Amino acid sequence: MKPQMKEWIAGIHAYVPGRSAAADGTPLVKLSANENPLGTSPQALAARAEAAGPAAYPDPDSTALRAALGALHGIDPARIVCGTGSDELLNLTAQAFAGLGDEVLFPRYSFAVYDIAARRCGATPVEAEDSDFTADVDTLLAAVSERTRVVYLANPNNPTGSFLPRAEVERLHAGLPANVLLVIDQAYAEYVGPGDEDGGLALAAAHDNVLVTRTFSKIYGLAGERIGWATGAPGLIDALNRIRGPFNVTESGQKAALAALADQDFVTASREHNRAVRRAFVAAIEALGNHGLRPLPSEGNFVLVLFTGEVSAEAALTAIAQAGYAVRHLPGQGLPQGLRITIGTAEQMDAVAAALRELCR
Repeated sequence: MKPQMKEWIAGIHAYVPGRSAAADGTPLVKLSANENPLGTSPQALAARAEAAGPAAYPDPDSTALRAALGALHGIDPARIVCGTGSDELLNLTAQAFAGLGDEVLFPRYSFAVYDIAARRCGATPVEAEDSDFTADVDTLLAAVSERTRVVYLANPNNPTGSFLPRAEVERLHAGLPANVLLVIDQAYAEYVGPGDEDGGLALAAAHDNVLVTRTFSKIYGLAGERIGWATGAPGLIDALNRIRGPFNVTESGQKAALAALADQDFVTASREHNRAVRRAFVAAIEALGNHGLRPLPSEGNFVLVLFTGEVSAEAALTAIAQAGYAVRHLPGQGLPQGLRITIGTAEQMDAVAAALRELCR
């Protein structure tokens, strides 16, 4: 006899991070984890370096950071909770509001953590059919049952890059029962133009069953510090505070994030860089369309390229690695024909495009 894990834990396939090396261990330029190619705001780096040493516990409530987030976004800080990346908060949401016998719903081709979060608390993950690799509000609503407790929507979506506009997000929320929690995962929200946001923060401010999560890992360039946050009704925030780690954001992380928020010029520069380089990269891949390469429309800092012709995703993965770059192959997410490619520098994307052109010759 020996300890046995719960059957719902045994059903979890552990999250696989983006690679940074070839199969033989050769280091590669990492375009597999959607990190910011511009790095981190110099202000954030300076603040991180000046943080107190690790001997003392950090502020358990991230008080100053929540105040700054509230000021930037017009949110009462009491309606904000910080986490060890938004991943912690996404997992805790399922744990707080779903369990054995319940269902957690999300669109097909969603962030891999949603399935893990559902299974981790014993709930059943349910995938709604997509519409050409984009979340479909009608199929999501049709998949809601009396057992549905949480609905996850990544917007923009990882790994497809698709984006639901405000009207569709509002329609999804309006069609959900009041006892179903809508979680809008906005990890890539800052890459969307300021006038095109999906209205998630307004929904979270106005309703008891909407939670929005965000992260400092992407446009703010603080992935290594693991800082995320969520906002919603007081009851939702109270639930997450009851079960989150008591000192879940480090002192250096809080200081760096606080300074990063103050440097919105860096955020703007990162968004504009991403938009320009992404546009050029998409055009380069579209030129290979006669070989079966299809870049999906993206509002994130990555592009999902589908390989539907004589060139396979596996062959492209190898060719890109031989050129010195690591990208994300997605068979575990039902996309064996897809490579998710982070938008790096212009030079890096030119090199990836050149490797694909050579492969298609």
